[in-house]
Amino acid sequence: MLKISGKSISGMVTIGPLKIFRHQEFDIVQTTVDRPETEVARFDSARNTACAKMEQFYQEAVSHVGLDNAFIFKVYQHMLTSSSFIDSIRSIIRNQSVNAEYAIGQAEQNFIQIYSAGSDTYMQAHVSDMKEVSRILLRVLRQKKVLFSTDEPCILYADDLTPSETIQMDTSKILGFVTKEGTPTSHTAILARALGVPAIVATGEDVDYAYDGKTAVIDGFSGTVYLEPTPGVLSVMKEKQDQSIRLKQLLQELKGVPSETKDGRRIEVAANVSSAADLAAVLKNDAEGIGLFRSEFIYMGRDTLPSEEEQFNIYKLAVETMTGKRVIIRTLDIGGDKDASAFHLPKEENPALGMRAIRISLKRPEIFKTQLRAILRASAFGKIAIMFPLITSVWEVWKAKEILDEVKLDLDKKGIAYDHQIQIGIMIETPAAALISDKLAKEVDFFSIGTNDLSQYTLVVDRSSRVLSDFFNPHHPAVLKLIQMTIDNGHKAGIWVGMCGELSSDLSITETFLRMGIDEISVAPYSVLPLRQQIRSIDLSK
Repeated sequence: MLKISGKSISGMVTIGPLKIFRHQEFDIVQTTVDRPETEVARFDSARNTACAKMEQFYQEAVSHVGLDNAFIFKVYQHMLTSSSFIDSIRSIIRNQSVNAEYAIGQAEQNFIQIYSAGSDTYMQAHVSDMKEVSRILLRVLRQKKVLFSTDEPCILYADDLTPSETIQMDTSKILGFVTKEGTPTSHTAILARALGVPAIVATGEDVDYAYDGKTAVIDGFSGTVYLEPTPGVLSVMKEKQDQSIRLKQLLQELKGVPSETKDGRRIEVAANVSSAADLAAVLKNDAEGIGLFRSEFIYMGRDTLPSEEEQFNIYKLAVETMTGKRVIIRTLDIGGDKDASAFHLPKEENPALGMRAIRISLKRPEIFKTQLRAILRASAFGKIAIMFPLITSVWEVWKAKEILDEVKLDLDKKGIAYDHQIQIGIMIETPAAALISDKLAKEVDFFSIGTNDLSQYTLVVDRSSRVLSDFFNPHHPAVLKLIQMTIDNGHKAGIWVGMCGELSSDLSITETFLRMGIDEISVAPYSVLPLRQQIRSIDLSK
């Protein structure tokens, strides 16, 4: 028996045969080409095919793991269309009269040396992205697909899994994941949560092919993997698996039960929505509302802006689906790590600090008004609230409300129905907003704390960076202090305060947030019932 340990993604146990997956290795041979421009054309044809595949993968990933986590395919698209890496490949083909495959390998090695030699951790973090783009191009040139197939459900082992590998797998046959590398925020971990299967990452262990097809056990409670377990261990794990199955059944029994602590404090547990396809999961998991409707999915993956009518129909579908439960629609949050070609946004040195979210809405009021009209019209069919993202000043709230009032006045003149009492809220996702939350609270009906951006802006760490993962601690005292400040200032002004983001579903800190006074927590649909169970186990009177 081989026992290995790593970081657990979920508290579940699964047993099944192990399937070992290795990255495809390409034997790259240098060949001389007589017509370099013809080879460049061959390369560009493969690049165009790869770009189309990335768009396809992006659309599929949105429905599986949401907009934020699907965006990596947009990064790959950008690297395939306009990057110095691509230009370097073309130059090598032309200057050395070599085949495209060899040029890709040479360019990759050159860039790895440059990135590794530098002290810029941001650049080093993107080495893995460049390697993945190389593999994507080579697969297209060699007309190869990701090689993973199985006739029976299995536990998948890999050194690590790239986004483009996971999106091409038949996930219906995967019982769980084990990876040598990775972090709790890696693509493998995100996919495991989305599928509701256990995963152990960062084991640091190489697994020999001799274990392929052998019985494996993932103990998600302890973060342990057993390969070829002894009869005694297997018996214990089967009992533990039965317990986890019973736990799942108990979670189902929590449907319709209030999210209330033992001492009677009621918390609203809502769900985040990244696409219209998520609405079914929201209902299935008995969310008490939609705490974050990411409206930007309507704008992405297209070259034209959505019409008012198109947006209205999507918002109306959401509010009618929720049958009286509140739907909080966050206005457009494009920019930063989320691009939309219809906006023709300029390339920026630091997009995370550039033209994004409410800034685009205020700079492009005609687009903002179209969205607000659609939201207001949909509010006639159910309970909707409007939320403005990335607020850093009171002026931004004033301006956004001023534009909203103009839209309301226009609807009134035309006799178009809408909810005149619609609530207005803002995202608190920057240190600036948290620090002036006492002033902001006087302007709105509610706050929603966006823990993802708040954490990375406070800690000055890219949360998606593998290299910087050790420095990204959303439990950092500075982050928690800003959260407490926001809750306190909101309550002093008589408004309710919610929370959304990855930290919201971290059950290890739920009690801390409840003691801080949080009123609402919005999580991914699959996290609703586990969070409700956690809330019901807490006694705040002690």
